[in-house]
Amino acid sequence: MATIIHCLRVVPKVTNTNTEPFVSLFAKRVSRLAIVASAASFSSSTMSYEKELAAANKAASLAARLCQKVQKELLQSDVQSKSDKSPVTVADYGSQALVSFVLENELSSESFSLVAEEDSGDLRKESGQETLQRITKLVNDTLLSDGSFSASSLTTEDVLRAIDRGRSEGGSHGRHWVLDPIDGTKGFLRGDQYAIALALLDEGKVVLGVLACPNLPLVSISGDSQHSSHDEVGCLFFAKVGAGTCMQSLDGSSPKKVHVSTTENPEEASLFESFEAAHSLHDLSSSITKKLGVKAPPVRIDSQAKYGALSRGDGAIYLRFPHKGYREKIWDHAAGCIVVTEAGGVVTDAAGNPLDFSQGRYLDLDTGIIVTNQKLMPSLLKAVRESLDEKNSSL
Repeated sequence: MATIIHCLRVVPKVTNTNTEPFVSLFAKRVSRLAIVASAASFSSSTMSYEKELAAANKAASLAARLCQKVQKELLQSDVQSKSDKSPVTVADYGSQALVSFVLENELSSESFSLVAEEDSGDLRKESGQETLQRITKLVNDTLLSDGSFSASSLTTEDVLRAIDRGRSEGGSHGRHWVLDPIDGTKGFLRGDQYAIALALLDEGKVVLGVLACPNLPLVSISGDSQHSSHDEVGCLFFAKVGAGTCMQSLDGSSPKKVHVSTTENPEEASLFESFEAAHSLHDLSSSITKKLGVKAPPVRIDSQAKYGALSRGDGAIYLRFPHKGYREKIWDHAAGCIVVTEAGGVVTDAAGNPLDFSQGRYLDLDTGIIVTNQKLMPSLLKAVRESLDEKNSSL
């Protein structure tokens, strides 16, 4: 089991050096957010979430082990087609089944609700039986390799039930686990970045998050989306409300506290954005960075690994502006959001509002998502507003 340490959260002081009303409004909003965060931290003081975080770290680490094995042996038959045409892999289903099983096993005394991406519909068809058999074997092999679970194997029906536990709708009451079993499926298929992203909601608030990033180097990727073959890879980021963010290797090294970049000058900031142009409006991001004066080219990588890299200061800004009509799902951001905010960062929609994970499986937000440190956020929000106004006026 991964070692858990307490990380003290360091919140940078917000200095309002710009007299524009917009920036002043942001400073007041940050102040209000800080008060809300403080109240949330205080109210959760009797709920340390240590047991839940330990279970989440274990579940995500085992899921990462399964995914690494599949990626190494990737076969054409591993890829299926969903109704939305995005690729789904044996690892996607296996990861969800494994996380579901481990959480319920480790937290057996608690009611269990899981909001997750996949369901077993395709696997229950005749055409999915061979895939289901392989998933079941992978899950059992992974559990056996850990050594802390019963020697009795899960059946195919056990695996189907574990996958379908992810059908919860979430919401603002009670506790709900939120899982993306493989965030960045296309990156996974290319052999690039992906993440197992797991978070816990308590009364609609994200109280802990874990990102297992099997292909992310342990050293900074700042300024380059590639890494040398000899670099050690495999990062586990974890955060708990009021306790900061830590990182360790998936192999189980000692955790260390991480913090977002302290860059104040936009010209010195580096930018993360989605690898796939279909996932975000790269031209809008380009307009924003030009207004800011960012000089470095964007670093484009898949998945919530961006949140993890940002939390340790690899970059200073992450922009995500989906195409019109796309609705963000809560599992695409819940874990990454708390990993960054507990590392001292800020995550908002394009209007500067905090993300609301209490409304079910989707995020209803303004236009897009922006992530940075508190010092850069006022100027970033101003550039976002101006670029969106220009884009809308040209339509």
